[in-house]
This record gives sequence, structure tokens and C-alpha cells, in this order.
Amino acid sequence: MKSLILSFITLSFILSCQNQKKSTPPQEESVYKLSLAQWSFNKSFKSGDVSPYEFAKMASELGFEGLEYVSQLYTDVMESEDKPVAIQAFVDKNNALAAQYKIKNVLIMVDDEGDLSTSDENSRLKAIENHKLWIQAAHKMGCSSIRLNLHGEDDVTLWTTNSITSLQTLSEFAKPLNVNIIVENHGGNSSNASLLMNVINQVKFDNCGTLPDFGNFCLSKDWGSLKDNKCNNPYDPYLGVSEMMPKAFGVSAKAYDFDTDGNETILDYQKLLSIVKKSGYKGFIGVEYEGDHLSEEEGIIATRKLIEKTVSNL
Repeated sequence: MKSLILSFITLSFILSCQNQKKSTPPQEESVYKLSLAQWSFNKSFKSGDVSPYEFAKMASELGFEGLEYVSQLYTDVMESEDKPVAIQAFVDKNNALAAQYKIKNVLIMVDDEGDLSTSDENSRLKAIENHKLWIQAAHKMGCSSIRLNLHGEDDVTLWTTNSITSLQTLSEFAKPLNVNIIVENHGGNSSNASLLMNVINQVKFDNCGTLPDFGNFCLSKDWGSLKDNKCNNPYDPYLGVSEMMPKAFGVSAKAYDFDTDGNETILDYQKLLSIVKKSGYKGFIGVEYEGDHLSEEEGIIATRKLIEKTVSNL
């Protein structure tokens, strides 16, 4: 009898433990990895106090898994008289640093390499050739994408036609290299997501897409910034991100300032990241701090914490 009772107690204990395990669902890991946009440290790099080649070390120390380079911060490349040689040196240095700090090269943001939407044919073709060098660099670095800008015309019809033509050429060039050509909402017509998607959807290559930036939806500013909430002609950022996500190969989580609870003061991150999640996007989310009230490092950390907090609550 004692043996029977003991067996019953043991069986009850085992079943109880199993039920407890079943009633506690496993914690779901975030589907998003975080990369750091190099522009977040642009003041340090532009001042000359810090070399842009410190980027991998700085991002690694802050716990990031990916790197988003910004071409214009490398004056040794941009001011070189032999751009192909300078870009190859850029590739070799950054590949070594990424390997040293065990961090992934994600994308290169290409600026100041000419207007891809201009009606000046010679200028446009020169811009295309300049961007091809960065496509090759991205391929050698294992980056998934280069981000480019669509500037050069105010007239919507001309801007649309020229943009499609340039993107078609660059996407075709990048396709066999496994590089995506992605466009950021970055001022002018490109900050009008409806106009931008009209362009993207007419490019006949599936490696052409977007980089939605949470904050660059001001139609009246050169680079589209909503900073300080002083834009007199904004495009709805929530509509804009919704329109751009179906073709997104990256996401730029821009932040300017934070309230006492750590929330962005202009942008509703709950709403924005809900849109990102609903789209089915599974890639890197880039942290890009562009404020003035915190130091660059403090702003980066605050932006990352806001993303992590928000994603965990979705």
C-alpha cells in the first residue's frame, strides 16, 4: 500500500511539473537585428576628432550586430583623385575591421556622387558610373544594399522619368552582384512616398527597393528632416512608411529627441514599428540618432532602448 501511495505521489509531481512548463510560454526572441547608421556619429567624424575607420569598434562596443556606412564621411575616398583605388582601400580596411570586431557589413549609404534624377544627361550618366563603384564595394564587403538618393529635378514628370531610367540601369548592374539598390525618402520628391513608390514600382528588377526613414518626410526641406517639428509641409510619416514597406530592404529608425519616459517626442514608435512588423519585414533595423540634446552616444543608446522596448510590446 505504501509503495502504491508513493508511486501515485511521484506521478502527480511529474505531471504537475509538466503542466507548469506547458503553462509558461517560451519568450519570443526579437525577429529584428539592430545595425548602427554611421551618420549617428557624424559630428565626431566630421570634426576630425575621430576617424571614420573607428566605426566598427564603436558600434561593437555599443552592442550592435550590423554596420551601415555613409560614404560622405570618408574624405580619404571622396576627395581622392583616384576614386577606384581609394574605394578599394576603404573596402579592405573596413572588411578587416568588421572581421576583427565580429560585426556584419549591412549597407552603404551613398551621398555626393551626382544627381541620378537630373535631366542633364552627361551629369546623370556620370552619377551612374560613380554609383557603380559603390555597388562593387558593397559586393566585396558582403553588404546587402547600397542606399542612394533621387535628386536633380523638381518637376515631377522629369524627376519620375529620369529616376526610373537611372534605377533600371543600376539595378541591372547590381543584380548579378547580389546587391540591392534602395532609395531613401531623403528630401524633395523622394520624401513624397506616393511619388517614390510610383518610381520604384516601374523598375523591372526585384533588387530595387526602399529604405524607409522614419523622420525624412518633410517636403519643404532639402533632406526631408522633421527635426524640431518645424516642417511646414510634412508628408504623413505613418502613411509614408506603410507605402514604402512592401519594397523595403532596410529600415532606418530615426530619432531626434526623447521625453522623460524615453519615447520619441515627434514620432510614434509604437505606430511605426507596428507598421514594420505588419509588413512581414525580417531584416536589420538601423538606429539613426540625429538630435542635439543628448550626446551622440547617449542618443544612440536611447534610440536602441526605445526600439527594443517597443518591439517587445508589439
